[in-house]
Amino acid sequence: MQHRPVGVDRPLLILLRSFAMASKKTATPRSTTRSTTRTGGATRDSRGQGDELHQPAGGKHPPLTTNQGLPLSDNQNSLHATPRGPGLLEDFILREKITHFDHERIPERIVHARGSGAHGYFELSKSLARYTTARILTEVGERTPLFCRFSTVAGGAGSIDTPRDVRGFAVKFYTQQGNWDLVGNNIPVFFIQDAMKFPDVVHSVKMEPDRGFPQAASAHDTFWDFISLTPEAMHMIMWAMSDRAIPRSLRMIEGFGVHSFRLLNAKGASTFVKFHWRPKLGLQSAVWDEACKLAGADPDFHRRDLFEAIENGDYPEWELAVQLFTQEQADAFPFDHLDATKLIPEELVPLTVIGRMVLDRWPDNFFAETEQVAFCPSHVVPGIDFSNDPLLQGRLFSYLDTQLSRLGSPNFHQLPINAPKCPFANLQRDGHMQMRVPRGRVNYEPSSLDPQSPRETPAGFRSASVPADDGAKGRVRPESFADHYSQARQFYRSQTPYEQAHIASALVFELSKVGTAHVREAIVGHLRHIDSALARRVADGLGLAALPAAPPAAVAAKDLPVSPPLQIIGKMKSTLQGRCVGLLIDDGSDAGTVRALRKAVEAAGARVKIVAPRIGGAKLSDGKPQTADGQLAGTPSVVFDAVAVVLADKAGKRLAKEGAAIDFVRDAYGHLKAIAVDQGGQWLLDAGGIERDEGVVDASDARSFVAAAKGRLWEREAKVRTLA
Repeated sequence: MQHRPVGVDRPLLILLRSFAMASKKTATPRSTTRSTTRTGGATRDSRGQGDELHQPAGGKHPPLTTNQGLPLSDNQNSLHATPRGPGLLEDFILREKITHFDHERIPERIVHARGSGAHGYFELSKSLARYTTARILTEVGERTPLFCRFSTVAGGAGSIDTPRDVRGFAVKFYTQQGNWDLVGNNIPVFFIQDAMKFPDVVHSVKMEPDRGFPQAASAHDTFWDFISLTPEAMHMIMWAMSDRAIPRSLRMIEGFGVHSFRLLNAKGASTFVKFHWRPKLGLQSAVWDEACKLAGADPDFHRRDLFEAIENGDYPEWELAVQLFTQEQADAFPFDHLDATKLIPEELVPLTVIGRMVLDRWPDNFFAETEQVAFCPSHVVPGIDFSNDPLLQGRLFSYLDTQLSRLGSPNFHQLPINAPKCPFANLQRDGHMQMRVPRGRVNYEPSSLDPQSPRETPAGFRSASVPADDGAKGRVRPESFADHYSQARQFYRSQTPYEQAHIASALVFELSKVGTAHVREAIVGHLRHIDSALARRVADGLGLAALPAAPPAAVAAKDLPVSPPLQIIGKMKSTLQGRCVGLLIDDGSDAGTVRALRKAVEAAGARVKIVAPRIGGAKLSDGKPQTADGQLAGTPSVVFDAVAVVLADKAGKRLAKEGAAIDFVRDAYGHLKAIAVDQGGQWLLDAGGIERDEGVVDASDARSFVAAAKGRLWEREAKVRTLA
């Protein structure tokens, strides 16, 4: 593989800057932008000092420096032994930047602050003894305790559960060989290729520093400005604008380790591996209007849903699957698997299911466990090792540094939630918050004074012996990282027409919140590389008079095969298992219908919650009181997967004048959910202007209601909203 030295792509950079400069003419006088791009070849972004382009009003850009005043020639790439080799500890620029970033918030996490977690276990069903010595992956039937934490990325700890955002998916396995942390997301790719850019992407998506808003949202200028100048992010943008970013439940998301890791067997031979979590309940997303209303109805919706599922014994469960491949297979891929902005399609390397995770216990104390749990990708066990993915290489440093800042001590591993459940011993002593009492005079190794002091062992962790790539040390990216658009195109074109419309509409919504015209136009220009029809839909949605030009691309997008596993709608399971149905009643509601609906829904594996105008409930037609789980005004239909309305005629007439009751059915209809109504409930349909379709059924037909409630009525969407 060839590698271009730093600076070769200067002509392309000038073209890109000229393009950005031309687009910038529509910007307001206050807007200033540093034009930058990712060429993707073995070059850096060469924003040289004394650059005559993009100067701020009143003078030249000051040189970018370290905190010690050292001018920087490259702020885009970390230092690697070879272009595709490992990161180097000598990279003081990366360490200073990441260290400062890691310590910006105390004690809340900088990212992934809003989280929910639970205890459970992992059970192996297929041994990987051929590939690894990690016991957790070789001993079939053995149950390993674990703690799993889900999180949003952008918002603070006090933000909401349901914004459009990536979801963190982190699992701490307490194995017999030590703790293994598999720290990933519900999306298999990431925004950036190199850890050097992690502070920048997070800074851009966080609240704008001069105003302190928006919270937990990417729909603002700084984020999209960064994205417009970072073509490598376009694949992730397709995922983030898809329904994957607005999940209906944490129990219905996939999880990914994101990076390629290595498995090492007893002979020292290594095999690449990618890890996938697949929910037993299948994928399920919200629709955008529903996600927004959920934020107001219940900011803790996902946390409450996870809590209630565990409390009710409906334990969330995921399959763990792996993609295994050799170096020879990797060399034949039409992309570089070390590039975190790329995935390996399942058609190329199929998934192999090897076990399951079950979450069966809520934390005893939210702070002590969910908040103090400390995940580090560097926590592995013998038989698992790392690849040279430059984003992973940076994470191996960053997470440990973050925990030192958040938890205030190098002894954070002694907290009960972080402590291994197997014996552990070393010669590290003292330090802030030391909670053990080490004994003896020996605190060094080797030693001869204490026969009981810990020693290294042949069975311990070993790093893979991998030949080094040819090439010189430098701040470079390999040419194999240069294609920023092909997989973005593949993802978009693999979606169903409904999902494509949702992506286009999400882009229009987000960019409509961006006040800087040239940023909006630049994003549409990038979309032309992904799909011309998508670019046109977004341009029309933004009211652009003309389609902006596409920026230069280091590598032209290729037409890769469509991959149906990338869909959500095509993978949704037709089931009510693990879901919740709301049943609206009032005085006089038919007792037989209420009982029949409850029985049918619960038989299908879902829960029923009774909603009434008063929290005290109502008296049914048989004279018996029925308690309510929620009061109508405070329990809207957005918190349910389907709704039924069983009302006496008198109650129906009365509630037809109540806005909360009308919205109960109107929102359910607009969110494409099944609705069961009796004669009294028809009053609400009429008041809401709702026409019956196959998803609106008679409450006396419980079987048809359950069948309709197992999915969304996607064909209804065109009747209720205009999409891009």
